[in-house]
Amino acid sequence: MGIIASEVKQEILSRVKAGEKVKDLATQYGLSDRTIYLWLKVGATSQVSILEFNKLKKENQMLKEIVGVLNLELLKTKKGGRLDR
Repeated sequence: MGIIASEVKQEILSRVKAGEKVKDLATQYGLSDRTIYLWLKVGATSQVSILEFNKLKKENQMLKEIVGVLNLELLKTKKGGRLDR
Protein backbone atom coordinates (compact mmCIF):
# COMPACT_ATOMS: atom_id res chain seq x y z
CA MET A 1 0.00 0.00 0.00
CA GLY A 2 3.01 2.31 0.28
CA ILE A 3 2.91 5.25 2.67
CA ILE A 4 -0.14 5.30 4.93
CA ALA A 5 -1.79 8.67 5.56
CA SER A 6 -1.70 9.63 9.23
CA GLU A 7 -5.51 9.86 9.27
CA VAL A 8 -5.80 6.25 8.08
CA LYS A 9 -3.17 5.13 10.57
CA GLN A 10 -5.05 6.85 13.40
CA GLU A 11 -8.32 5.31 12.23
CA ILE A 12 -6.77 1.84 12.30
CA LEU A 13 -5.24 2.39 15.75
CA SER A 14 -8.54 3.72 17.08
CA ARG A 15 -10.37 0.68 15.78
CA VAL A 16 -7.81 -1.63 17.39
CA LYS A 17 -8.19 0.20 20.71
CA ALA A 18 -11.97 -0.12 20.34
CA GLY A 19 -11.57 -3.89 20.25
CA GLU A 20 -11.33 -4.84 16.60
CA LYS A 21 -8.86 -7.58 15.71
CA VAL A 22 -5.50 -6.52 14.29
CA LYS A 23 -5.51 -9.39 11.80
CA ASP A 24 -8.94 -8.35 10.42
CA LEU A 25 -7.89 -4.71 10.07
CA ALA A 26 -4.59 -5.66 8.46
CA THR A 27 -6.47 -7.69 5.86
CA GLN A 28 -9.05 -4.93 5.31
CA TYR A 29 -6.38 -2.27 4.76
CA GLY A 30 -3.92 -4.50 2.91
CA LEU A 31 -1.27 -4.28 5.62
CA SER A 32 0.85 -6.69 7.56
CA ASP A 33 -0.43 -7.24 11.08
CA ARG A 34 3.18 -6.72 12.19
CA THR A 35 2.96 -3.14 10.87
CA ILE A 36 -0.05 -2.41 13.07
CA TYR A 37 1.62 -4.01 16.09
CA LEU A 38 4.68 -1.83 15.45
CA TRP A 39 2.47 1.28 15.36
CA LEU A 40 0.92 0.23 18.66
CA LYS A 41 4.33 -0.34 20.22
CA VAL A 42 5.73 2.97 19.03
CA GLY A 43 2.61 4.79 20.20
CA ALA A 44 2.88 3.23 23.62
CA THR A 45 6.47 4.38 24.05
CA SER A 46 6.28 7.80 22.42
CA GLN A 47 7.10 10.91 24.46
CA VAL A 48 4.41 13.33 25.57
CA SER A 49 5.02 17.02 24.96
CA ILE A 50 5.30 19.30 27.99
CA LEU A 51 2.20 21.11 26.77
CA GLU A 52 0.20 17.88 26.67
CA PHE A 53 1.63 16.84 30.06
CA ASN A 54 0.56 20.14 31.65
CA LYS A 55 -2.88 19.88 30.08
CA LEU A 56 -3.33 16.37 31.48
CA LYS A 57 -1.99 17.44 34.86
CA LYS A 58 -4.51 20.30 35.04
CA GLU A 59 -7.35 18.02 33.91
CA ASN A 60 -6.33 15.45 36.54
CA GLN A 61 -6.42 18.11 39.27
CA MET A 62 -9.86 19.30 38.16
CA LEU A 63 -11.18 15.74 38.19
CA LYS A 64 -9.79 15.20 41.71
CA GLU A 65 -11.59 18.34 42.87
CA ILE A 66 -14.85 17.14 41.31
CA VAL A 67 -14.49 13.76 43.01
CA GLY A 68 -13.85 15.53 46.31
CA VAL A 69 -17.00 17.65 45.96
CA LEU A 70 -19.05 14.59 45.01
CA ASN A 71 -17.70 12.67 48.00
CA LEU A 72 -18.68 15.54 50.32
CA GLU A 73 -22.16 15.63 48.81
CA LEU A 74 -22.49 11.88 49.25
CA LEU A 75 -21.32 12.13 52.84
CA LYS A 76 -23.89 14.87 53.49
CA THR A 77 -26.73 12.72 52.16
CA LYS A 78 -25.59 9.70 54.19
CA LYS A 79 -25.43 11.74 57.40
CA GLY A 80 -28.71 13.53 56.84
CA GLY A 81 -27.13 16.78 55.75
CA ARG A 82 -24.69 16.98 58.70
CA LEU A 83 -20.93 16.94 58.23
CA ASP A 84 -20.03 16.66 61.94
CA ARG A 85 -19.00 13.32 63.32
